[in-house]
Amino acid sequence: MREFFHYFFGAGDKIEFKYFSLAHILPILLAVGIIYLIYRYKDFLRESKWDEKIRLILSFTLIITEMSYFWRLVGVPDLNPNPVDHLPITVCGWAVIFSAFYLLTKNQTLFDITYFWLFSGTLFALATPTVIAYCGPTRFRYYQFWCEHLLGYIALFYMIFVHGMKINFKSIFKSLACLAVLAVIAYIANTTLGGDANYLFMATPEDTASVLDILPKNFVLRVFIMGVAILTLFVIAYLPWYFIDRKNKKKEA
Repeated sequence: MREFFHYFFGAGDKIEFKYFSLAHILPILLAVGIIYLIYRYKDFLRESKWDEKIRLILSFTLIITEMSYFWRLVGVPDLNPNPVDHLPITVCGWAVIFSAFYLLTKNQTLFDITYFWLFSGTLFALATPTVIAYCGPTRFRYYQFWCEHLLGYIALFYMIFVHGMKINFKSIFKSLACLAVLAVIAYIANTTLGGDANYLFMATPEDTASVLDILPKNFVLRVFIMGVAILTLFVIAYLPWYFIDRKNKKKEA
């Protein structure tokens, strides 16, 4: 049993996860299926006694999923984690925390921030999950990664479909401002801690292949291109709400 847990919670020494394999696509399809069911039964969920319990369970699961990442690092000595590499300065990590809170409080600002963060930074993580290159379906880290990233989308669409939460144009600036603060913190961490610190991927590309490999290594160009790409993604993420609002105004006219 000890050997099993050592293996399950440990990290591989060779690449176990392949992009666009069944292990990559299946979790995403499962999340899409759950989101469809939420949409299909949104009226029932809104009026049922299960709504509050579902939000509480989702919130609790999101927090536990995020915390388990650090529990694993502390509990498995062979991982020998470097604290410099594992500070809570990530878009995905904070998106999980914000999601857990707005599920319970229906806080519009946290919802706004999370919406754009999920549809910008987290999408890249889903397309090329480089951080689990050495952890396939037989490893705990594989399941922790997918729960952390996909539950955020499930929470988001739950609040959109069941509770009617919406995005407006000002939401973009809220999210950008919060991201700018996180980027400043990441820059300070990357430049002062040294070593392998590479928060928000602002310093250098990752060791394994990812969509960020196309970016130049020059810091100024890298950050500029990332900024333009993120702003573009924010605008694209807002477009559905623009057309929904435009359609509603025509109906009211």
